[in-house]
Amino acid sequence: MVLKKKKEIWVDAFSLDCQQLEKLQGFSKAEEQNLASLLLHCAQLSNGIQQIQCIKQITPLVKTMDQSSTCDHMLKACLEILGEIYFSLDVKNPLKKVLASSLNGFPERFMTLAVQSFVCCLREELKTTDVYLYRKVLDNLASCMEDFSLGMMNISNTRFSVPFLQKSLLDLQEENRSNNGNRIVQTRLMHDLLMAIKVSMMLVQKLQENIQGSLWKNHESFVWQSMCNLLKTSTDFLTDDTLLQTVQTTSGLAFILFTKAMYEPVEELPSLISDLLCGSRKLAGMPAWFVNNCGALRTEQLSDSVLLFLCHGALAMLDWKSGSMGENGEKLLLDIASVLLSLSSELKESSMATSLSRILAIWTNSAIAALISDSPNLKLKLNGNSEVVGKLLEYVYTHWEHPLDAVRHQSKLIFRNLLRIHQTIITGSDEKSDPFFARLTKRLLSLEWHVKGKYTSLACLVECLGTENILQLDRSIPVQILNVMNDQSLAPYASDLLETMFTNHKVQFTSSSQKSTWIDQWHDIWVSPLLLILCEGNHDQTTYIIDYYLPKLLRCSPDSLSYMIRILQASADANLDCNYDCISFSLGSWSTRGALGALMACLRTARAHGHLELSNIMSSGLVSTESIKQGLVHQHNQVCIDALGLLCETHRSTEIVSVEEMQLILFFITYNLNNQSPSVRQQICSLLRKLFCRIRESSQVLYKLEQNKAKQELFEDSPKRNPLGILQKYRDFMSSLCDRLFEALFPGSSHPTRFSALSILGSVAEIFSLPKGERLLSIYKLDQEISSARVQTLIQCFASTFEEVKVLAFELLMKLRDQYCFFQDSESLDLLFRAAMDLSTSTKPYDCVTASYLLNFLVYHKGLQHISLGKWIKHNPQMKEDSSVGTVEENTLAVIKLLLVNVEEEIFQAKKSLLQAAASFPMYGRVHCINRALQQLPLNNLMFVSEWKQIVSRLILMSYELSAVVSPVVQSSSPEGLIPMDIDSETADRLQMILSEIQPQDTNDYFLQAKMLKEHCKIQSEKLADHKPMENICTEMKGKESHICDVTAQMVLVCCWRSMKEVSLLLGTLCKLLPTQASTEPSDGLITVEQVKNIGDYFKHHLMQSRHRGAFELAYAGFVQLTETLSRCNSESLHKMPEQWLSCVLEEIKACDPSSTLCATRRSAGIPFYIQALLASEPKKGKTDLLKMTIKELMSLAAPLSEPPSVIPQVHALNILRALFRDARLGENIMPYVADGIQAAILGFMSPVWAVRNSSTLLFSALITRIFGVKRGKDENSKKNRMTGAEFFSRFPSLYPFLLKQLEVVANTLNSEDEELKIHPSLFLLLLILGKLYPSPMDGTYSALSMAPFVPYIIRCGHSPVYRSREMSGRALVPFVMINEVPHTVLSLLKGLPDSTSLCIRQNNIHGTLLQVFHLLQSYLDSKQLGNSDFVQGLSDIIACIGSKLWLAKRPNPCLVTRAAFLDVLVMLLTLISGMQFVEFWEEMNRVISESELMTGVPYLTAVPGLVQYLQSITKLVISVLSVTSTADIQSSSSPTAMKIAKPSLSIVHLLHHEFHEVRLLALEAVLLWLKKVNAKQVAKEGGVPCLLVDLEGILLSMALKEKNLECFYKVLEILYNMDLRNVLPKTECSIKMNPNEFLTWSLDIMDNSNRYGLPCIFKYFYLKYLKCLSDTLAMWKCVILLLQNEDLVVRDAAAEVLQVAQAEKKSRFTFRVMNAPLALDLAFGTLCEQLQQWGQTCAGIPVLLEWLLGDSDPRGGLEPSAPVSDTSEDDCLFDKGEANFWAEKLTSARLLGKHLLLLAQATHLALPDGEELDRLCRRAQDQAQLIARLLTALPPSPEFLKTAEFTKLAIQNEQTSLCLKVLHLEAKPTTRDFDFWQSDFKVANLTQPRFQV
Repeated sequence: MVLKKKKEIWVDAFSLDCQQLEKLQGFSKAEEQNLASLLLHCAQLSNGIQQIQCIKQITPLVKTMDQSSTCDHMLKACLEILGEIYFSLDVKNPLKKVLASSLNGFPERFMTLAVQSFVCCLREELKTTDVYLYRKVLDNLASCMEDFSLGMMNISNTRFSVPFLQKSLLDLQEENRSNNGNRIVQTRLMHDLLMAIKVSMMLVQKLQENIQGSLWKNHESFVWQSMCNLLKTSTDFLTDDTLLQTVQTTSGLAFILFTKAMYEPVEELPSLISDLLCGSRKLAGMPAWFVNNCGALRTEQLSDSVLLFLCHGALAMLDWKSGSMGENGEKLLLDIASVLLSLSSELKESSMATSLSRILAIWTNSAIAALISDSPNLKLKLNGNSEVVGKLLEYVYTHWEHPLDAVRHQSKLIFRNLLRIHQTIITGSDEKSDPFFARLTKRLLSLEWHVKGKYTSLACLVECLGTENILQLDRSIPVQILNVMNDQSLAPYASDLLETMFTNHKVQFTSSSQKSTWIDQWHDIWVSPLLLILCEGNHDQTTYIIDYYLPKLLRCSPDSLSYMIRILQASADANLDCNYDCISFSLGSWSTRGALGALMACLRTARAHGHLELSNIMSSGLVSTESIKQGLVHQHNQVCIDALGLLCETHRSTEIVSVEEMQLILFFITYNLNNQSPSVRQQICSLLRKLFCRIRESSQVLYKLEQNKAKQELFEDSPKRNPLGILQKYRDFMSSLCDRLFEALFPGSSHPTRFSALSILGSVAEIFSLPKGERLLSIYKLDQEISSARVQTLIQCFASTFEEVKVLAFELLMKLRDQYCFFQDSESLDLLFRAAMDLSTSTKPYDCVTASYLLNFLVYHKGLQHISLGKWIKHNPQMKEDSSVGTVEENTLAVIKLLLVNVEEEIFQAKKSLLQAAASFPMYGRVHCINRALQQLPLNNLMFVSEWKQIVSRLILMSYELSAVVSPVVQSSSPEGLIPMDIDSETADRLQMILSEIQPQDTNDYFLQAKMLKEHCKIQSEKLADHKPMENICTEMKGKESHICDVTAQMVLVCCWRSMKEVSLLLGTLCKLLPTQASTEPSDGLITVEQVKNIGDYFKHHLMQSRHRGAFELAYAGFVQLTETLSRCNSESLHKMPEQWLSCVLEEIKACDPSSTLCATRRSAGIPFYIQALLASEPKKGKTDLLKMTIKELMSLAAPLSEPPSVIPQVHALNILRALFRDARLGENIMPYVADGIQAAILGFMSPVWAVRNSSTLLFSALITRIFGVKRGKDENSKKNRMTGAEFFSRFPSLYPFLLKQLEVVANTLNSEDEELKIHPSLFLLLLILGKLYPSPMDGTYSALSMAPFVPYIIRCGHSPVYRSREMSGRALVPFVMINEVPHTVLSLLKGLPDSTSLCIRQNNIHGTLLQVFHLLQSYLDSKQLGNSDFVQGLSDIIACIGSKLWLAKRPNPCLVTRAAFLDVLVMLLTLISGMQFVEFWEEMNRVISESELMTGVPYLTAVPGLVQYLQSITKLVISVLSVTSTADIQSSSSPTAMKIAKPSLSIVHLLHHEFHEVRLLALEAVLLWLKKVNAKQVAKEGGVPCLLVDLEGILLSMALKEKNLECFYKVLEILYNMDLRNVLPKTECSIKMNPNEFLTWSLDIMDNSNRYGLPCIFKYFYLKYLKCLSDTLAMWKCVILLLQNEDLVVRDAAAEVLQVAQAEKKSRFTFRVMNAPLALDLAFGTLCEQLQQWGQTCAGIPVLLEWLLGDSDPRGGLEPSAPVSDTSEDDCLFDKGEANFWAEKLTSARLLGKHLLLLAQATHLALPDGEELDRLCRRAQDQAQLIARLLTALPPSPEFLKTAEFTKLAIQNEQTSLCLKVLHLEAKPTTRDFDFWQSDFKVANLTQPRFQV
């Protein structure tokens, strides 16, 4: 909606040399304008746009010249100059096209002269010999042939064009070979070569039209010889695999074009191409010229790529329309299809796969064109039932979910064209009854909805058959599609299909006779399901429907909006007036939008797309302001966002913002800044940004209206508007908004609040700032609202531990820096600088980040060097005082110098004692500040280059020295613990072995024992005597402040790896300084080539030897910057360095030298990162030779053919391959090697060496993710990360024989006699990958890869002795059994189970078979085949067979695991049959239950394997039987059979009393499910499920008191939450011997132990009926207030329901029914104060509330005011922050409580009869204020940075105390304006009134 500024068009102007200017001056005439004077004037212009206007005057001027001017020397000279101008202009310059257009309009009489002039210019161009200037000549030739008649005549009259093209092709090819390895130069040459081929093709096509046939076909002519040369060259390029694919593809086009132009007879050309494609090598009868020039194509076996390019050329360059090539053409068309389909299984590289799909799509277009000939033979070969179309459909099915977007898109085009082909063939017959379309539709609809290809294919079918024909097969299709839109990956596909369907359906309706009633039917099908899901759907589903589906629906039918508003508004309004029980269902909650949320979403979408005006619907009463306000504070985040979007988003960017909208925005800001969801915060900022743009744009309109009042009638409603008044409201609104945002940056404000406030303020500063030279009037300027206090507030944000807050604060300060001076006094500047320097050496890692932002902020101050830096560094006199850019650079240079001096000194000290450095001055902070300072400078445009050169050299040397100090720690084999932390002597002995691996530089021998370092004291070594336990487990340090701090191994490690991290990032940054044209000679670059090479060696050394992940991961980040820099360099030596490094490291890995320092543990440590960085620098669009070479080497090491002497190279290779397959940057280039990787991983898993097996497992895991995608959910068996077997084996065909062979070996191992002792190691991997496949009805008969051979082996794998393997075999079997074969397979498996009398019973075999049966039945249940007759018959056979094996579910079967598995099968069968079917089976189920341990009790005294699993399974069976037998039809039936079934052996009460909590938990989950169904009215009120819930209240209350298992306890509370507790609580006395008040007390007692949402919901009912006592009331409200500030959103929202009850009790016109926690917290204090007033308890309540306000924490927090403040509260654990609440804001609750206390005090005048209580509170508040003042004074300078926690705590307590004193009238009485502000619960102050101050 924001208007985009028009980009200024810039055209480069041409210029003439002195000779040309003199020539024009000689012909120009002053008295009249001629062509020479016009050109002279044009050449003197410097603006290209003006030159264009001048050139357009040439043709009209020439047309006025008479015939006698043809011999005029002036005209000839001017034409020559025009030719020179034309050929000198760049091809993209608009001047070139304008000049060509003008010359095209030359009069005919002057055309000959013009051609002669241009021919001379072109001949000069064609004399070019420099290869690198060929491109300009080629561009000029192409320009002459593109809509330039003069240029084409020019070329036709020039014999040198073709020889030049031939020469350029050969020269470019040779130059490319000579620059092998220099990718930048080669890429440029390749593109020039591509252009030369294209120009050659254009030239041949144009010459065919202009040259006579005899000359063209004469073998002795110059043209023929040139054509032969071009044909030979194109053949060479076509077969040259070193060229880019685009060059080869274009060469294929050129080959066919040249052959077509030369071959005779033309009718035989298709046969020639067919022979080439099919591999025929017959030379007899072929023209000699063809054999001589293209013999390689006939005598050699063509590669797959050449075949592909030839097919492309034939399809693109031959004429397929109307069958003009006859039968030979038809045969060629079918041959091409055959070749392309055969290539589809061979070409796996991404670029080739993309080309193949695109060429197949071209083939289908050619087939459609050829069918116009109406050839019967072609129709027979291409109908829907033909083999060719079947194979093409198979290709579509296996590629419609291809990882590449281009392949998926082309698959869709192929499918659509195949439908068009069949439509064309059956023209005249009924498409609806066509068997092909019917079969295809049925198969597509039987697919599951997670298949993305289903959507695009159905959309194509809808276009052919119409929506109504599809809906006749299944009316629920729209609902099914909407239900899958909770997955973002499917939502775009689903919305596109829905759009196609409802648009087509609307067309069908409108074209039918149902003119009046169709809209109602259309709404029922497409709109009503949408509204239902919007109200009750989950968050993701509704969000994606609103984003993808709703806009398309409204665009198709804008009139449907009124229908939506009417339905939703009526539902929301009706439920606002109903009782409380209906609110959560109708208005939404934290989990559902409800009718209100759906209404907001529809309104927002409609307004954003221009379908409604908000003012119109509000004035008409369709939507009220109260509804929008309710939406702005809704519990559901997205409802709030939609309500805000309704206010902010409009279709017109200049629409005026109304006062109501501004008031609502301020109301929203008050209660929504503190949102924990990052995505919600981003949306809030984005929407408000749109609002600000709208204010800016509309203000410009208002300014113009005010300036042009005479034209106000052109503006709609202008007589009613006051532009100046609206502008003033805009200013007041923006001021109020910014005031609130700055107030939100108080001490202790949460991270979400600060992020939101700073983001919005940044948008305000950016949008309302005017660039220099802009003439617009600004409505608001943020810098005018900035004071020194607010600047200080922004600077204090640097102390936040969240870096994004620092970033936002810094960016905001930078946006405002030009408007004012940050500081007025030098003292503040100096204090900040000192604080930054102190923080840069802090032991807390985040402190150095704060220091870097402070320093980056301070360098913009002009006085920094004089005030602070001048004390250490001499001022630079070269600085110009008036240059702001120079100020930043000079200050940055000085700061870096100072930091560098300090870090160099600290490195010197660290060499003496690394331990002391880690404890007192870790160096990484200084380096971090240096790096950040460099990053904000324009490193390519510096003023003090010579000084920067010196600094860069020093920085590089410093980096090497620092790395040398800390590298021994990160390179040790155990970097995590280099200080003895253990206290036992045995560990101390073992430690010596570990420490012997490294050679520390410390001279104090600190690795050998614990010791204390004292300042100015020499450290004495003590030996561990007698191996006594050490008293201190860590070393202690005494720092400068004379306090002892512990130095742990963690501190040493953090110091070392962070130092390595910062060094790596710094060196990476410095590498970017290398100029692109780098050379070994001295240059102006800040870094030399030699230094870059040394940095590369440094990275190699540390990536190869570092063991700590943090160290080598960050070294990798720096190394990537280096390799990217090298890849952009033109220097050949630098350009080839990555390739040389890669070869060296691969050789070192293969050598396996015992002296090698490569790390074989820790997943090869930094070696994979090193190789990743080298490969990532290779261009992705090239041949990726480095990747191919590396993969080849690694595969040979990972899967060696013979036993290697050492497994270390194999381990390295597996680990490196894992990293490469995980690297997203390699993209699809890595996919061709996946199959080899799978084989290497599976074979490696069989190695006897653990290291190889471990690395193989990791590689296999990475490959599974690469093949099937990243797992998005917790469901291991989700079909989102699976693919069909046909698709899998078509993409990886080599895995078919490999997996089948491996599976056979595994199955044979399991079937041996001693199977219990043999477990094949690769069984798990094979079953895992096979289990990722699933069956598809689209798997056709044209694929040679059948799934059937896998089935017997997988069934045998179910006999594995490993439980997990048996489970996986059950899942793996499913994709290999077609759906229609499931009943037969299940029956055969069941028949294989033993009888009770069998002699040999193998429980593993039984268990595996039962699991396979279970998963097959589950897959059948998931399919949509339950209603057909085959299933009913199969089910009867299965149940009959199951009945004969029921002994496995009873006590005769001693194995509880197999009994549980059999029971699971029974439960699955119960879901497939209805209650009145298979009566005997139901009786058997009751018998199984009655004989089970649930009925007779558990006889086992000790834990028995499978007992819990068995009890869970039998419980599920009981619950299933109860659910079915409680249905209304069985309960109401009077038949003996039904009555027998209706009396189960066990009740739900029995399960709730069971001793095993697993049984109770399942029973509770079932009760909760039944209860939710009843509440959702999904079952009838009488009979059915409700009969199972009778008299459960007392049992649940008893369980709430006695339940020990937490899961069961929480489930009980959730059930109570869903029950009507007003009916439950009266039963407390008889059930648990408690009255309701005692039950409340119990609830409060357990609140500290359980903050689940079940407890707050209990309070709302106590509030309604049972609260009579003041103490109970205060206790309850205190709990509610605490819960409203809980960090868990669910807890806060549940607690807010108490306030929803309170609001429902009010009798006011408007109350909030669903609210978020911030508003609920405000209302909680207000409601409590109202209650105190209503009950007359203010005297007793106010002191308690004042106690709450003061708080109960000691301001000192363990600190003595007389002593310096120290950080004693913090331990030495660097990262343990303890328990923290990152949402609650103490000052927010204090301010809200203070606001309501002031209102209460004003109303009651603090009439407290107890003077002693008042005096005590006064004294306490005064004492606390004085103590806080002393503590604040005792803090060091800049405490907000150096003592952040203490400063924040004291600042909060200071304001709390001030609020308390204000209430007690010890300060000035609050003013009316204070109360106006604090009464902003439901109102926002009038924007036109003076702004408030807090």
